[in-house]
Amino acid sequence: MAGTAGTPGTPRVLRAMNDRAALDLLLEHGQLSRTRIGKLTGLSKPTASQLLARLEASGLVLATGTSEGRPGPNAQLYEVNPAAAYAAGLDVTPERVRAAVADITGRTVGSYELPTPGRRPAQPVVRQVTDALDGAVKAAGLTRDDVHRLVIATPGAFDPNTGRLRYASHLPGWHAPTLLDELAAILPMPVEYENDVNLVAVAEQRLGAARGHGDFVLLWNEGGLGAALVLGGRLHRGWTGGAGEVGFLPVPGTPLVRQVSKAGSGGYQELAGSQALPRLARELGVQDIPSGPYAEVAATLVERAAEAEDGPHRRLLEAYATHLATGLASLVSVLDPELVVLSGASLTSGGEPLRALVQAELEELAASRPRLVVGDVREHPVLRGALESALAATRDEVFDTSR
Repeated sequence: MAGTAGTPGTPRVLRAMNDRAALDLLLEHGQLSRTRIGKLTGLSKPTASQLLARLEASGLVLATGTSEGRPGPNAQLYEVNPAAAYAAGLDVTPERVRAAVADITGRTVGSYELPTPGRRPAQPVVRQVTDALDGAVKAAGLTRDDVHRLVIATPGAFDPNTGRLRYASHLPGWHAPTLLDELAAILPMPVEYENDVNLVAVAEQRLGAARGHGDFVLLWNEGGLGAALVLGGRLHRGWTGGAGEVGFLPVPGTPLVRQVSKAGSGGYQELAGSQALPRLARELGVQDIPSGPYAEVAATLVERAAEAEDGPHRRLLEAYATHLATGLASLVSVLDPELVVLSGASLTSGGEPLRALVQAELEELAASRPRLVVGDVREHPVLRGALESALAATRDEVFDTSR
């Protein structure tokens, strides 16, 4: 019926669209005056004034001061109210659970890290999640009830058909068939689960090297070798959530791995994963191989190799680039993306020297030639992606003034 609230084109819906446009501008630019918001949105001064008064009354924006140092009278400035809502993210690995809480503007207000060493979980998974979340919430001066949404990042993926975690046999305690129900019963906020590498792609798309790109591949190499696929601006997860599990990809240069789910690895992981770097370095005559966790060792080796102009370290970088390009060639041949983002410490530590070598090798191995870039989000990219994912859904709900 014409005139019904919520019908497209009605004043209520148009007001909500204008409200959201203004809130997005405030998130992007920070403090803005009424006049500036009017110019950016195309709204008249009276309409912009009404909009800001409405958003201020609803607690979504704050009047924060006045502009100074410009000709004419000082103008009132507005910003999004950081306390309008909070979202949380968890980054889960076999060694630790890292948690963070962000306000609606995206600023991290609390963080916490819970070590979980050993092959068996030191405590039940539900307890791990709640302890890590509570630690970040407490650091932020909040309670669980203040958190609007939680996104949990794990290796592998929860199969949407069964609700069970797949492709992550190395994550102890996370494979119980009742786990998701147990977490839903104890946590007061909506909880989403996403593959860790997919969330790195979210972070790069929103904040980093993939901004403005709707079709790209993100190759991740740190604790494991994996990829995220973004097609038409959306993550492609696959039927079981396993799209991008490229560590299992058969590639030339390694023995054919059978029963990969039991082996927990595959050809591409064995060829170019972080654990392959020390072995490759020894074969090429590198002497100063550090000790420690293999992901840290690999990052150190790649960083040193990127600084070398010749000798064993340079040969290591060249061989590593060839190994990386070997698997990438299959990916880009199938997907033909406009961009490939290299992320994870075993890739980003190589910087431009490694990127250029992989680009050159890929142009010889694949018919399509996407541009390769090094990822920009370096500080806890999985956790940042979890927060960005949780914030996007939270903003869609909290910023909807049509209800």
